[in-house]
Amino acid sequence: MPIDQLISAITTHAIPVIFAITVHEAAHGYAARQFGDNTAWMMGRVTLNPLKHIDPFSTILLPLLLLLISSPVILGAAKPVPVRFDRLRRPKQDMVWVALAGPAANLAMALIWGICLLLLRAVGIQEAFFLDMCMAGISVNTVLFAFNLFPLPPLDGGRILVGLLPVRQALAVSRIEPYGFFIVVALIYFQVISYFWMYPVMSITRFLINLVLSPLAKILS
Repeated sequence: MPIDQLISAITTHAIPVIFAITVHEAAHGYAARQFGDNTAWMMGRVTLNPLKHIDPFSTILLPLLLLLISSPVILGAAKPVPVRFDRLRRPKQDMVWVALAGPAANLAMALIWGICLLLLRAVGIQEAFFLDMCMAGISVNTVLFAFNLFPLPPLDGGRILVGLLPVRQALAVSRIEPYGFFIVVALIYFQVISYFWMYPVMSITRFLINLVLSPLAKILS
């Protein structure tokens, strides 16, 4: 990627990425507190202060590297919020809601960025930087929503799957978690996740976002 395009991509993606991962992690901590686990709250992780959530590699270096190699999918992550599932009032059931809170926050932010984009266009703002940032916000949050729902521990989708499955099958899936990160990396490298999960889920998500925003788009047009 040419240096000018790289700088432009960094500047337009920086704020959306930081907000996406910060709100995602804070949502996990907030949900955990509602269901009985105060661990993240006591550690100061239920906050919108990005400094509490930033990880030097996965938050900063990984997205920059993917931008540099012109990856079609830009991924980033924060320091995981600590959740003691054994402290939840109903550990197996409540795990689903705690895990779902992060992707749900990303979906909500994608909608908010979409609303911002429509409002900017409606008032006649044509500044490319702001319009590109809104589009980056939609894209980043859609990617994180889809990626985190992949049904493999330790991703949120894996925890949701463990919470929904019968006990015997849930225990079998949960045993994958120590190796889950390496499996996910391999699936990303061979583009299995991209073609068989990310693209389909992102396409459906974008369709639903456009559907939800279509009444507002008609009002503002």
